[in-house]
Amino acid sequence: MNYILFGDQTREHLLPFTFLRPLADIRVGILTIREKWELYLGAKTSTLTEEYLSVKYPIVKKADNVLINSSVLPGKDLVKEIGQLEPNQTLVLGDVLIAHRLRDIDIDNLDADALEKVIPLESKAELKKLNNLWDIVVLNEQAIVDDFLLITKGRKSQPLGEHVRVIAPENIFVEEGAVLEMAMINASEGPVYIGKNAQVMDGAVLRGPVGVGEGAKIRMAAKIYPGSSIGPYCKVGGEMSQSVIFGYTNKAHDGYLGHSVIGEWCNLGADTNASNLKNNYDEVRLWDYAENSFVNTGQQFCGTFMGDHSKCGINTMFNTGTVIGINAQIFGAGFMRNFIPSFSWGSVAGFSNVDINKAVQVAQRVFARKGLEFGDLDEQIIRNVYNQSFSYRRM
Repeated sequence: MNYILFGDQTREHLLPFTFLRPLADIRVGILTIREKWELYLGAKTSTLTEEYLSVKYPIVKKADNVLINSSVLPGKDLVKEIGQLEPNQTLVLGDVLIAHRLRDIDIDNLDADALEKVIPLESKAELKKLNNLWDIVVLNEQAIVDDFLLITKGRKSQPLGEHVRVIAPENIFVEEGAVLEMAMINASEGPVYIGKNAQVMDGAVLRGPVGVGEGAKIRMAAKIYPGSSIGPYCKVGGEMSQSVIFGYTNKAHDGYLGHSVIGEWCNLGADTNASNLKNNYDEVRLWDYAENSFVNTGQQFCGTFMGDHSKCGINTMFNTGTVIGINAQIFGAGFMRNFIPSFSWGSVAGFSNVDINKAVQVAQRVFARKGLEFGDLDEQIIRNVYNQSFSYRRM
């Protein structure tokens, strides 16, 4: 069976995080959505995505294909139902299309008429699905627990080390090469996962559920609260709660990050703080690209959502419910506006366009610092998004 992850209409609601990646590669919990599906299925996946992204994420088609909605998080019951699909049968739950099994059908030319001919099967599984930006935060704590069980089943943790103070060590898993120094970990209310070659430095305090990715560094005296996911090769200090950092991002210094999502290759300057609660305790409104306006999240706690390659200077203050596009460069005193478009450079005094050539040069430098190459396909995609997002910079 050949598995293909596709993005539904949710993709536009999840911008800016789907500007540079398919929906399947969003991180929720310890793993990305793709990594979850591949572990459950025991197979590699490819992607049916936007044309400009497909140059980097090409689709692999075979005679017998199962298309899976990548806004849906997998579970044991759901995977079992998908495995029972007959050729040309569709798995749905209400109006949510979960999966198709398509045999001898041209995926590129798949249209509504073709879908009307498939036989629907109603799912009985619990559905966990991303529909909006804030769902990444809402679903993250349980996703950490689910991923922990999936990753560690039948495996034995590396020793914690004699200098680490722990509560509920049975709920802590340390991968090979990870270094834990004079840290404190409380896993009594949820698991704590420490990835391969990660480092948890002196005085850091972690309270589960928490996931720390491969090669990540938790700095001295950091305070990592429940519901926090730190992706691979991040540096995190200060205070972090109920938030997700995708990977390769630095929040290395003091400052608060709560109920927020930060993409890859970002840098938060020292003492950056992101408000996640309004003074009047009202529900937070958040910019939605699909609606081209601010929408009510229904959430009382809602922080900052920062796209890939964006950076902010020291002492930056973000308002409750802020959305920042990709490659924004932010600095200066005062609370920033609640929506900052991609490739914007400036402060509360005003913004101008980031030079796309300089943006590419910076991306090449930060990739090189991690021993990676920002290649031609990466440059092609980022230039495409620069053009896509032009109208927002005129708002």
